[in-house]
Amino acid sequence: MSVNIDRLTITTPVPKSTSDPTALELTGAQALAQLPKIIARLDDGSVRFTAPTKGASSKSTHRTRCEWKEPSYWSLTSASKHHNHQTLTLSKVNAAQKVVISQLHVKDDDSPVVKVFWNKGKLTYGFRRSYNQSAPASVTLLANVPLGAAFEIILDVTAKGVVTLAATCNGTTGSSGALQMDSSWNSRTFNFHGGVYNQVDYSDDTPASDGSVCIISALALGHH
Repeated sequence: MSVNIDRLTITTPVPKSTSDPTALELTGAQALAQLPKIIARLDDGSVRFTAPTKGASSKSTHRTRCEWKEPSYWSLTSASKHHNHQTLTLSKVNAAQKVVISQLHVKDDDSPVVKVFWNKGKLTYGFRRSYNQSAPASVTLLANVPLGAAFEIILDVTAKGVVTLAATCNGTTGSSGALQMDSSWNSRTFNFHGGVYNQVDYSDDTPASDGSVCIISALALGHH
């Protein structure tokens, strides 16, 4: 089945213009039509996301991404369950061997509730139980996720703020168990992100060849 990203918002490693070096955002449909070297549909219906390490970034970072996000935010209580299910293959990764592949983001804040990393061949995550919590500890979700192997990553959130992460690769599954968001999140709104977000700062010395590439072969987002 073809992966549908048409209505999602894509943050790209391409600058907005010659006078504005910050990252261009556009819809998935526009990205597929206008930026074939960055976003491309493959013959089997999957979509390839490419993020050179040296490129355009948001104002707050020196890190590039090729990342989809939901175009609108939602509250926890707007549905019984909020669901983000991706099947990914990382075909290339930056020199630091670390990328963010899935997030539960919060509006008007740079620190997500959940951030999932591919980190040197394993999946790890950080979970912020409280809104004002500092950087969370890193926890291993699944230990053996080699480059070039397809893996599933599922991020579920209930109306009561219970987060569950699960990942499967080569027949092996890992789970976070239930992670409870506290009441400090209740007034906030959220959206899901996915794709590749390089976890290394670029500089003038960064090789043009460095970067990360993922292929998304399945993507299901839901609020039911």
